[in-house]
Amino acid sequence: MTAIPDIAVDILVEDAGWGEEAAWRAPIAAWVKAAAALADAEITEEAELSLVLTDDAAIAVLNRDHRGLDKPTNVLSFPQDDPESDAYGPLLGDIVIARETVVREAEAAGISLSDHVAHMVVHGFLHLVGYDHMNDDEADEMEGLESAVLARLGIADPYADTTPLGAGH
Repeated sequence: MTAIPDIAVDILVEDAGWGEEAAWRAPIAAWVKAAAALADAEITEEAELSLVLTDDAAIAVLNRDHRGLDKPTNVLSFPQDDPESDAYGPLLGDIVIARETVVREAEAAGISLSDHVAHMVVHGFLHLVGYDHMNDDEADEMEGLESAVLARLGIADPYADTTPLGAGH
């Protein structure tokens, strides 16, 4: 079995509503490590990623500029993969999460903000290492992996309900 590298996570808090970066550091590191452990991806030693905790206004601009959708979304990922390489890293990319959207979604689903942010981090990380949901087979694989990672973390399956919370759509 391949050892799971420690992945450095640089956290930038752009919206004060998220609170202090220090409070998010340990949980985010654990969520990334859990996702890396189950992802079928070769990740280089000394891999790193950036995670931005922002607001709806900032993510709406990114969503418009990069996806052509002029509205906020919960999570966006910007992979830095090298098509010449057999492994991901050392720079994995960026994950951006919008506070107001994830707060609304967590409240609507009756789950904790922490559990929903964990889902967004796992979802975003999987995009950084090559997973996608552009068709039904890809979506089934990615959602299954997200559910497995979250289960390892003691978090309920976000896709078990008949009206699941989608990630990044």
